[in-house]
Amino acid sequence: MEMPIPSAAILARKAAIVARLRAVLPADAVIDTPEETRAYECDALSAYRCAPLAVVLPRSTAEVAAALKVCHAEGVPVVPRGAGTSLAGGSMPSADSVVLGLARMNAVLETDYPNRFIRVEAGRTNLSVTGAVESDGWFYAPDPSSQLACAIAGNIAMNSGGAHCLKYGVTTNNLLGVTLVTMAGEVLQIGGPWCDAGGLDLLGVICGSEGQLGVVTEATLRILPKPEGARPVLIGFDANEVAGACVADIIRAGVLPVAIEFMDRPCIRATEDFAHAGYPDCEALLIVEVEGSAAEIDEQLRLIRQIAERHSPVEFREAQSEDEARRIWLGRKSAFGAMGQINDYMCLDGTIPVSALPEVLRRIGALSAQFGLDVANVFHAGDGNMHPLILYNANTPGDLQRCEALGAEILKLCVEVGGCLTGEHGVGIEKRDLMEVQFAAPDLEAQMRVKDVFDPGWLLNPAKVFPLAVSAGRRAG
Repeated sequence: MEMPIPSAAILARKAAIVARLRAVLPADAVIDTPEETRAYECDALSAYRCAPLAVVLPRSTAEVAAALKVCHAEGVPVVPRGAGTSLAGGSMPSADSVVLGLARMNAVLETDYPNRFIRVEAGRTNLSVTGAVESDGWFYAPDPSSQLACAIAGNIAMNSGGAHCLKYGVTTNNLLGVTLVTMAGEVLQIGGPWCDAGGLDLLGVICGSEGQLGVVTEATLRILPKPEGARPVLIGFDANEVAGACVADIIRAGVLPVAIEFMDRPCIRATEDFAHAGYPDCEALLIVEVEGSAAEIDEQLRLIRQIAERHSPVEFREAQSEDEARRIWLGRKSAFGAMGQINDYMCLDGTIPVSALPEVLRRIGALSAQFGLDVANVFHAGDGNMHPLILYNANTPGDLQRCEALGAEILKLCVEVGGCLTGEHGVGIEKRDLMEVQFAAPDLEAQMRVKDVFDPGWLLNPAKVFPLAVSAGRRAG
């Protein structure tokens, strides 16, 4: 389909905005040609694309503030972007918006081991935070599957977690402070390198706000000493529901592994073809990892084996070496790439009570049959953060719409059993119209009033999070 040709008035306004941005930023910090901006037309929710008006790539908090002041004065929407790995369309631009990318802001600013924190620019990738301290025996706990690429800015925006969040929590549990730039260009310091700041918990409001309230440019993060040791086990089962029941029993028994990950047969088969991890031929498997001293590890695994045996596992494999541990995790770490080799897919993100896992897995199977689309399940089972992968063919007319309809039903199911719409991917554009399933009108109004305070013109990350019909008329002008 041919793109419409912009009118002379639109082109003139774009030229004026770009000129103003270039007047306050370095020459290479503003890009606006179609060839350059194409890389920013979508994030990891690639089913939808829209080239922005321009992209700015600042190198400092001062440059972020300067860019925002220009856009605020011109009434131009701004879409903050970390690394563009959002699976919910959280950094999807609009045609009249400026994308503000933080990739160039990736420095380590301060490391303080006695007080257990590191301060970094928010464009730094998740994995490289641990990379900056691991040689000294420390690590940063949140570990999203995309941690090699995803930025701390996006982790804060979506309150990301990862495989080890069962024990260590998600981003909000490991975030101590931020530098935030408002849409008007005001620089705020919120929180800091201490356990709890006085006054209102604005840090709790910022973390998970999806770029609606300001642009995070620096973050103070909690770091932890590396554990004495860790050991994973792989447990295979002959049914999804049985694996789900085993997870619930492990949590109920008071055992706290560092991670409990779930994979079903479609995902197991895809990862075996892709990564050759040596997984068993079964309907579902769990990867359970514990850590501590050798004695602590042995005791935890003894209890986990006892619990698993009540569910008649087809295999219980305990890693006996570093190489065996790596192979147990290999398939899980390769799962999303492996699924992409066999089909287009939409990765959902909903959270449920752990006790509801058997029921939800059964009902997802029924919904899959009803809609005629396969669903592969791979997720953080220990805290009930599910990631069903709905397989479809983007070249088949109507398949994407059917996939979205099935996804909506699965997310409604998560809310129905006492869970919520998102655990770590955020709402973005993917789930904005489902917000009314989880929240009543007064709840949404209270949330939107918070945005009114931070961003009265509703220029930051437009058309995200809130249903369009509910938020209509909020944006000034």
